[in-house]
Amino acid sequence: MEDYHKPDQQTLQALKDTANRLRISSIKATTAAGSGHPTSCCSAAEIMSVLFFHTMRYKVQDPRNASNDRFVLSKGHAAPILYSVWAEAGFLQEADLLNLRKIDSVLEGHPVPRQAFTDVATGSLGQGLGAACGMAYTGKFFDRASYRVYCLLGDGELSEGSVWEAMAFAGFYKLDNLVAIFDINRLGQSDPAPLQHHVEIYQKRCEAFGWHAIIVDGHSVEELCKAFGQAKHQPTAIIAKTFKGKGISGVEDKESWHGKPLPKNMAEQVIQEIDDRIQNKKKLSPALPEEDAPIVNIRNIKMPSPPTYKVGEKWATRKAYGVALAKLGHANDRVIALDGDTKNSTFSELFKKEHPSRYIECYIAEQNMVSIAVGCATRDRTVAFASTFATFFSRAFDQIRMAAISDSNINLCGSHCGVSIGEDGPSQMGLEDLSMFRAIPNSTVFYPSDAVATEKAVEIAANTKGICFIRTSRPENPVIYNNNEDFHIGQAKVVLKSKDDQVTVIGAGVTLHEALAAAEQLRKEKIYIRVIDPFTIKPLDKKTILENARATKGRIITVEDHYHEGGMGEAVCAAVVGEPGVTVTRLAVSHVPRSGKPAELLRMFGIDKDAIMQAVRAALSKSRNAE
Repeated sequence: MEDYHKPDQQTLQALKDTANRLRISSIKATTAAGSGHPTSCCSAAEIMSVLFFHTMRYKVQDPRNASNDRFVLSKGHAAPILYSVWAEAGFLQEADLLNLRKIDSVLEGHPVPRQAFTDVATGSLGQGLGAACGMAYTGKFFDRASYRVYCLLGDGELSEGSVWEAMAFAGFYKLDNLVAIFDINRLGQSDPAPLQHHVEIYQKRCEAFGWHAIIVDGHSVEELCKAFGQAKHQPTAIIAKTFKGKGISGVEDKESWHGKPLPKNMAEQVIQEIDDRIQNKKKLSPALPEEDAPIVNIRNIKMPSPPTYKVGEKWATRKAYGVALAKLGHANDRVIALDGDTKNSTFSELFKKEHPSRYIECYIAEQNMVSIAVGCATRDRTVAFASTFATFFSRAFDQIRMAAISDSNINLCGSHCGVSIGEDGPSQMGLEDLSMFRAIPNSTVFYPSDAVATEKAVEIAANTKGICFIRTSRPENPVIYNNNEDFHIGQAKVVLKSKDDQVTVIGAGVTLHEALAAAEQLRKEKIYIRVIDPFTIKPLDKKTILENARATKGRIITVEDHYHEGGMGEAVCAAVVGEPGVTVTRLAVSHVPRSGKPAELLRMFGIDKDAIMQAVRAALSKSRNAE
């Protein structure tokens, strides 16, 4: 305990008084709101007091300063005590707290980055520690700065597997700048937490994951000061035995009070009781940080050179992704890559080879990988690209959803999409990913069809706000674009066109190449089709699609290596809905596939060149019959 100096009695009393003021503020705010979680706040009052007014180093009026210590409230429902801390510190006005949860207040029911002091949105439990790990990894290995990261978790969320993915990550990488505080207040929402107050079991679990674990009385400011003062060469878990609703007489340690504000009369009485325990109104000020975080610029990152592909050469877009990412790494030393032990399939290994210190192996823990990326990208410290098989992002959907609520700018690349992966079978096939990423607010969904388009997608994603998803394929397909081809979000490419075109076919990835092959065959029958490559599925280039549909008598065929629901076909339907004279025929994977050769599977599910030719002929004969 090299750094620990016992605080004097005056400081200890001031910390106790601060904790009680935080209790009062939390009770006032939730009672005024008529909703919220005062009992969850009260169990953490001493923890928050010691953290923010004794342990952490930060600039109160500059909450996002790069050198500040970081704090993540994983138990996001205790937001009122976080807001109370920032009012106590002087960043918020006390009066602001009484607008908690109101539509015109920034103080929402759970923390969101609209608040300058919140880096990541929390409230979907079990995710805060993963983001904190990303921040700590960035601080230790990229910024090489002295800031520390603190994460407060509730005991209820310790049943979430994602917490233990993060615990394993921090233990493995020896993140000694990370402190997790477990608020073991015994009670969950509807029942006691499974281990209740068996703090020694939590301690053994933490130690098994490579953490230094300390059990403390979570209501003793002195024990907390001492625990936070211990520095080890491993992450620290402070297991704080607390009582839910501490300080609220008749409610403390009682069930059925979760998420319930105190009625007004009761609140007034309790506030008076707590206020009587406060000996001094003097407010404490936090220590200032050591300003040693480097200045970082991640704006306007440009590839060092244009692509170097030859038209007609065969390349898998998954490999082109790896080539592009490695290249982008030379343009800016803040570009980082993460993978979940699939780097030799997603080709992020090419980045690792050229920039080993900026590659993070997250192992087979995709939920945590997304949270790590979110943490690394906070405060604009890095440009993070995380990759795995497209289908495995589905298990991280909640993390991706929360990343969007966090206004995060992470880039995710999903390889091995669709039935075209072949023999590995349906468990490995990304067939829901477009649907999933289209549903994410402010997302951009790239679906590049050749190596040149993939390289451009990587460069554009690095400079695009929000969640970016790049969908890459396993089969090798010919390069169709010149290296100087210009690409933009929401701008489709008409890759084949003549004045005699009768049908517009929209394909992407492998199905674009099937459409081009179909066009070649149909030409022999004097049937001409226009072929469009959307490049981004979200936003979709409605203007180009409609212009070309009108030029081909309103006939559109979409063909995609994805399920019908939520994919490119539905995106096109949504774009043309209500347009007179436009009909859309959708070819997509209709049910759970199986193992087989890629060509066999494309044929079986009616998304190969023969199926496209058949759909084109059917569309034309339908028109003739109608005439």
